[in-house]
Amino acid sequence: MDFDKTMSFKVEKENNLDSEEIMKKVYEALVEKGYNPINQIVGYILSGDPTYITSHENARNLIRSIERDELLEKMVKKYIGLE
Repeated sequence: MDFDKTMSFKVEKENNLDSEEIMKKVYEALVEKGYNPINQIVGYILSGDPTYITSHENARNLIRSIERDELLEKMVKKYIGLE
């Protein structure tokens, strides 16, 4: 075995969803479980606590794949019409 060579390792991203698709899936999962999705998502964004989001349909892992600051930035841009 040649110890002078560097091995390459690449992890493929599990999903190729954009943040808007992810948020829709998270919203739907929260509705399916009977939660108020807006309240739960706002709680998550403000606190960073993933337990505000259900694990149903992998929603908790999906939302954690988006940086909260990125999410807020996109929301503000959309709200004021820049996106």
